Amino acid sequence: MRPSKNILIGGEAGQGLVTVGTLLAKALARTGYEIFVTQSYQSRIRGGHNTLSLRTGNASLRAPVSEVDILVALNEETVNLHAEELTDESLIMVDAEHSEGKFDSKVPDRSRILRVPFAELAPKKIFTNVVALGVLATVLGLPKEVLANLLQETFAHKKQEVADTNDEVLTAAMEWTVGQDVTFLRLPEAGKQIRRMALDGNHAVALGALAAGIRFCAFYPMTPATGVAMNLIAAANDFGLIVEQAEDEIAAINMAIGASYAGAPSIVPTSGGGFALMTEGISLAGMTETPVVIVLGQRPGPATGLPTRTEQSDLNLALYAGHGEFPRAILTPGNVEECFRLTHIAVDMAEKFQSPVIVMTDQYLADTMQAIPPFDLEMLNEPARPQHQGESNESYKRYAFTESGISPRLLPGTGKHLVVLDSDEHAEDGHITEDLNVRVRMVDKRLSKGRKIREATLAPTYIGDEQSDILLICWGSTLGPAEEAAEILRKDGKNVGVLHFRQVWPLRPEQFLDRMEKAKETICIEGNATGQFAHLLQRETQYSPSRTILRYDGLPFTASDIIKELDNGDG
Repeated sequence: MRPSKNILIGGEAGQGLVTVGTLLAKALARTGYEIFVTQSYQSRIRGGHNTLSLRTGNASLRAPVSEVDILVALNEETVNLHAEELTDESLIMVDAEHSEGKFDSKVPDRSRILRVPFAELAPKKIFTNVVALGVLATVLGLPKEVLANLLQETFAHKKQEVADTNDEVLTAAMEWTVGQDVTFLRLPEAGKQIRRMALDGNHAVALGALAAGIRFCAFYPMTPATGVAMNLIAAANDFGLIVEQAEDEIAAINMAIGASYAGAPSIVPTSGGGFALMTEGISLAGMTETPVVIVLGQRPGPATGLPTRTEQSDLNLALYAGHGEFPRAILTPGNVEECFRLTHIAVDMAEKFQSPVIVMTDQYLADTMQAIPPFDLEMLNEPARPQHQGESNESYKRYAFTESGISPRLLPGTGKHLVVLDSDEHAEDGHITEDLNVRVRMVDKRLSKGRKIREATLAPTYIGDEQSDILLICWGSTLGPAEEAAEILRKDGKNVGVLHFRQVWPLRPEQFLDRMEKAKETICIEGNATGQFAHLLQRETQYSPSRTILRYDGLPFTASDIIKELDNGDG
């Protein structure tokens, strides 16, 4: 028996599967269990096959799994599509009204089919989700008071009549389930109940931006990054934040640059297609030395590709976006907590080095929900800020030559100083120049900031024995699957380490090359078809990983995917 349970809720868009899954996840987290929630959905407003996968248990969970312990089928298609993922221990939960005589061939043991009388337990169809929640909670062994309190909080804005009906339906569903033979799927005793937040990657990015003092967000809606903007909108009034939905991505990046020029730390969430449109604006930020943070939520391309699936195929796009030569940093969080921390760091980097900084997530990480302790805001560094006034009224040189390449940054309209900037090449005072000697000095000045960014590069994190025979190299969201795969392999007696790059540009080989060279075999795990990061490592260090494990079908890695590929390679 596996130490965790995986619940897959499947149906069409609009059937409420996200509502059921999210409420159940929060109830589990409040009870003391670990959660790992992922979503798979089609690019449709209604219809199409969507799923929410909720993995839970009392041990650390860092990745999805393919095996399903409880399949909640909101329609017949769900059973047909996921039958192969069921095990001998699996339970199928279906609507009794529409399932009599069906699915028996899918599940030879009919006792594994739980036919729920939704119509009987819910007075109106709108309460079907509460029935499903009550049945699942009872199967797993969750206390009723946790569910009741959660429903009360969630629907507090509704009339008291709705709250009372919710409680009645929840009670009826749980009492009905107690009479069924489903105790074999009850969870082991929960861990210690501690205060935690149930967050997905997009929400964590938004909180990291708020903690860093972001004051302006411009965006054009594009899956999977829109959630960042939506969470910022929800917090806008409380934090004095302006969020602007622009007419397109070109307008969004230029609005953010304008806001940043005026002194408002700015962020722009987008996806690959939107980022492609922003490249001229990113180059403008490089030339004008204006800080801006771009959140690039990756999805499969080219063009529209699979707009609601996941991939890591935009690394080269982020590396080379924008004409001309100018410095940038690219951060790649590997889990929900890193989404918060690295976004906070990205704002600081952008403001400190007066350059664009890119935070790369993907659909899998953006929609993944985990239960994590509240962030300790007292431990965060205060991000860099521009000056409001100069020390004198003398002529201010926005692009003054300095040893670090970082010029004093004063805000326009806050004193008697004049701030001049231009997208053309310019002199120290910001005015256009055709002096080619000045041109060379300005290029060197901007690139010298890149050397300072390099000095601030975050070292990759390492998990494992001091020296590993097998080293799994990952970046971004492949961290969790790689960690779980390494744990399984260690139990089999293998010496396995995980090297996670939370920043992929710039790279400092002295931070990691020695560890890679000492490993007997290095495997780079990436969600793309060409091994983009493996090629970047080779270019920057002249070191080539032994091989790559790649996935580009639009789905995230699991630990079993990695182990299977490793076994095939051994063969």
